[in-house]
This record gives sequence, structure tokens and C-alpha cells, in this order.
Amino acid sequence: MVALLLLRAWFRGPAVGPGAPCRPLSAGPSPGQYLQRSIVPTMHYQDSLPRLPVPKLEDTLRRYLSAQKPLLDDAQFRKTEQFCKSFENGIGKELHEQLVAQDKQNKHTSYISGPWFDMYLTARDPIVLNFNPFMAFNPDPKYEYNDQLSRATNMTVSAIRFLKTLRAGLLEPEVFHLNPAKSDTDSFKRLIRFVPSSLSWYGAYLVSAYPLDMSQYFRLFNSTRLPRPTRDELFTDEKARHLLVLRKGHFYVFDVLDHDGNIVSASEIQAHLKYILSDNRPAPEFPLAYLTSENRDVWAELRQKLVSFGNEEILRKVDSAVFCLCLDDFPIKDLAHLYHTMLHGDGTNRWFDKSFNLIIAKDGSAAVHFEHAWGDGVAVLRFFSEVFKDSTQTPAITPQSQPAHTDSSAAVQKLNFKLNDALETGIIAAKEKFDAIVKTLTVDFIQFQRGGKEFLKKQKLSPDSMAQLAFQMAFLRQYGQTVATYEPCSTAAFKHGRTETIRPASIFTKRCSEAFVREPSKHTAGELQQMMAECSAYHSQLTKEAAMGQGFDRHLFALRYLAAAKGIALPDLYLDPAYGQINHNILSTSTLSSPAVNLGGFAPVVLDGFGLGYAVHDNQIGCTISSYPSRNGQEFLQCVEKALEDMFDALEGKPIKT
Repeated sequence: MVALLLLRAWFRGPAVGPGAPCRPLSAGPSPGQYLQRSIVPTMHYQDSLPRLPVPKLEDTLRRYLSAQKPLLDDAQFRKTEQFCKSFENGIGKELHEQLVAQDKQNKHTSYISGPWFDMYLTARDPIVLNFNPFMAFNPDPKYEYNDQLSRATNMTVSAIRFLKTLRAGLLEPEVFHLNPAKSDTDSFKRLIRFVPSSLSWYGAYLVSAYPLDMSQYFRLFNSTRLPRPTRDELFTDEKARHLLVLRKGHFYVFDVLDHDGNIVSASEIQAHLKYILSDNRPAPEFPLAYLTSENRDVWAELRQKLVSFGNEEILRKVDSAVFCLCLDDFPIKDLAHLYHTMLHGDGTNRWFDKSFNLIIAKDGSAAVHFEHAWGDGVAVLRFFSEVFKDSTQTPAITPQSQPAHTDSSAAVQKLNFKLNDALETGIIAAKEKFDAIVKTLTVDFIQFQRGGKEFLKKQKLSPDSMAQLAFQMAFLRQYGQTVATYEPCSTAAFKHGRTETIRPASIFTKRCSEAFVREPSKHTAGELQQMMAECSAYHSQLTKEAAMGQGFDRHLFALRYLAAAKGIALPDLYLDPAYGQINHNILSTSTLSSPAVNLGGFAPVVLDGFGLGYAVHDNQIGCTISSYPSRNGQEFLQCVEKALEDMFDALEGKPIKT
């Protein structure tokens, strides 16, 4: 099972940009400057990563029809089948041949990389709610370290340590180990570092280790998505040494790296953050940050006005900052408040365009909120996990540490934007739109305590497949139908891989869901168990295919993109209402697993959908759901809980309660 369940999907330093060589292991000025000192250079495997395959057209269309089967009636399915036959024998065949030829000429990347960047960057919808997700950290295990100033200082230092470790080539390469006893050892690492980069992947493969693509990492730092008319731009300036801090809608910058590239002392960072936290001026009348929540074309026009009105240099400081630290002025009340705060906040204290915002509330609750165009969950989760581990296990300061005696009023620069009537009007309009949409978003949670991963594995069932089956059952119970469902899977096992879609709604889940929801008394526990086993096997097959680049969504997307790029009329396959329906993902799902993660979340991708985050733990299953007024998330989760109860009853040989 090559790189399977590893990769659920939910940067540019001089040494880590695409094609850049890795620097050799070096002593460095101080152990506190780095998170780790990997024996194997960070980008050692990058050159020899396998290329993302372009699936065969007939396989893509067969998988597409299999995914359409549970969503369509017989007449609709026959029409879609005919569209597929015509596409396969006509324009689809031509486009596929052109895509394969184009891919052979671009061996430095993957066939999906360019189109996928364009998909994000040409989207004109606001990125907040529509694209940007968040991951919230667990609290520091040492209670007193959750003080806002202590945690902000420690997490900032750990984040800069990550930056320095990455850029020095000392960050452990991201590798999926199928047999860690052979591959995740010092002896193997000492051997593989001498294998040339052009061959190193093969050396790892021989011991069942699968290095992952790390080309996205260079955009973690000093990076921002810039609004431009029709297509945004990703901007990175690795020379910048300053941190951007937002508090009460005000912008501050100060250097976190000195002229030699070393991390400024933790006590100085602490002093500067304390200085910012003690600034008692009221929130600005026109908080500029609202503009990053706007429609991208509207924001592009307003940004040009900002530049024309004398703000170019200040904007450059915002765009080039190492990252954005957001210090919120209130504690977190409960899980729902945490979710809303970290996903969107009040719009005044986030720069949604930054590659990531590190958010720390008054009580030390912390999260990473990230812009999605530049990269996927694999890179962000690695950063997230390393920062949590470093800041909790080797914190730079203690709650008793005293800030440095330094003149923070000189070191910290407050950025003051010049605004005119047009900009103020634009901010007011952005605020009104932002407030209107976020107040319609609701979130709900359940924790299913009866069992989890351990029990399901004993039943020889995939835990992920059973969670997805529960969602299918729940939607059928609540709304009486099976709908398009999206589950992402990373293709980072390939060079410049991004994600592929797993389609959890299948003929197997539909049949199983109908048996449980509509006619449980007609089936024995053994029959229900057999149906669940079929769902598990098929879902595991889909997951494996997706991780290996053998789904259908990205291939069809790339063919459509190629047709548009060549000025070819949109093929009939894409005009079929069934194609629009399967891409209107009413159930958008994602899972994360990390000891650092308390909660992750995102908004629904369509107004009549659900944004469903979940985690199958050893002995429990947690679900969070976001929804707009057209859907009832709380009722859906009650149906999920009922589905899980029924499934566990069936697995234990008990009758299903109606």
C-alpha cells in the first residue's frame, strides 16, 4: 500500500526553492537557532521523486461513471454514459494525447501543478470562508505556559527556528515509512545521504520508504497572495527579516532575524510583543484588514488605490514579513468560539492573504490559519506539528523569564496607512459583506465515545471508510438522498503533486445506507456487516488509487483546462448537468491526525453544503461541521451519531433500533 492513508490533505529560501541545492550540514552559531540537524539534507530526495502519472483516459472515464452511478437515476446515467463514450472517442482522446505530450515536455513538474495554481489564483471569490482553513493547537501541557505573551514568544521563536532549519537544509526530509525499523534509522540515513540526489528516491524505495514532495515549503515564509485583476500572484521575498504583528486592527513590524541571519534573542522578541500588547490605543475607525476578505477583483482595485495614495512601501512590509502573528484581545469561551475565531475572526485582526496567520488569543489558545493557493495540508501540518513540539518541549522562555531591557519603541514600527474617501468607502463595504456572511455560518460538534480506530481495525474495517459511511447514512436519513461528496488525498508522493479526490459516495455506500436507514429489520447483523466490509474494501481501493494519482477528478480538470487554454469549445461532457452536480460538493470532508491538533475546520464549499472535519481516534470519533442557513448541521450530526450507533450495534451482533 504505497503512500496510502498518510496523505490526507486535510515555500522560497535560497536553499529550498525549486531545483535549489541543499546546503551541507553546518555547525551554525547556536543550538537554539535550529529545530533539528538532519543527517540527510532537506531536499535530498526532491530531484529523483517519481512523476505524477497521467491516468489512461479509459480508466478515468470508468472511475467517473462509477462515481456518478449512486448520484443519478437510470435515464440520467445513460445520458452521462453516452457523453463519456463520445468524449473518449472524440475530443477527449485528442485532448488526452496533447496533455500526455505536454507532460513529457515538462518533466520538472506535474501535469496538474500549473492548472491547480491557476484554479486557486483565478478564483475571484473571497478567500476567507471559501478557501482558507485553520488548524487549532492543543494547549501547552504546562498550564502556566499558556499565558498569551509566553506562548506568542515561544511559538514565534519555534516558527523562526523552523524557517532557519528549512533554509539551512537541516530539516528532516518528509518521508512516509512503511517499515520504520529499516528506513527511519541513523544507519540508513548515514548511508542514503551519500547517494546522489538523482538516485536517492530509489534507495529509499528499496527499504519501503517513500519520500514526499517538499517543493511547497519555500512559500511558508515571507509569502503573500497579492490581489490582481483576473488572476492573483504569489509573492515571496526571503530577504526580509521582520515579523508582522496585528493587534486590535493595528499593524506592527520588528526584526526577528539579525543582519547575520540569526534569530533575535527570545527575551527581545518577548519585550517587543509585550510592548505591542501594552499599546492601549483604540481600534482604527477603518480597519484595513477587511480588504483581504473582499472579492479578489474588488480588492485588487482597492489595493492599487492604496499604492497610488502612498502606501506602497508599507504594503511591501506586510507582504514580505516572515509571517503574520495575530494577537487577539479576548479569551476563547468554548469550541464554537474557537472555531469561529480561528476560521474568520471579526475581520479586523487577520491578513488573510498571508501564507499563514499564527493566531494567539488572550488565554493562549492558538491556531494556524492559512491561505490555500500556495500549498496543501502536508506542508502546513508538518510546520504546525514541529512548532507545537518545539515550543512545548524546548520553549525559548518560561513564564518567569524577564523581557530584555531594550527600547521597543525604537525597534517596533507601527505601520500607518494613508486612506482617502474611496478607500474608506471600500473598507466599509468590505466590512458589511464580511459581517453579513460570517453571521450566517453555524458550527456544531459531536464526540462519539463508544469506540474508534481500535475497535474498527479489530473488525478488519478501515476507520476512515466507516466515518465516511456514517456521513452517507446521515445525509440519507436527513434528506433522503445521496449527494456529491469530496474527500481530499495528497499526491505528495510525486514531484509537484497536489491532491486528488476520493469520492466516498459509491453504489456500496448507497446500498449499505439504504439497508440501515430504510429497512434495517430486513437484514441480519451478518448481512449488514458484509455490506460494511464491501464499503471498506471499495473505499480503501479508491484511497490507494487517489494517493497513486489514479483518481479521475484532476485528470478531467486538466483536460478541461487544456481545452480552454487552446480556445477549444467546452466539450459536451462538461456541459452535462451530471458533471456540474458531481462537482457541487454538498459534503466536503477532511480529516487530520496529529497530537498537536485540537480542532481543524473550514466552511462549506457551496452555500447548500456542509464543511465536515473529523478525526477517528483510538477509542472515539470526533466530528465538527459548518453550515449556512439552508442546511441544519446540528441535525446532521445527530444523524451521524445515530449512524455510528447502528453500525457499532451491527458489528456487535445487536439488532438495529428504529
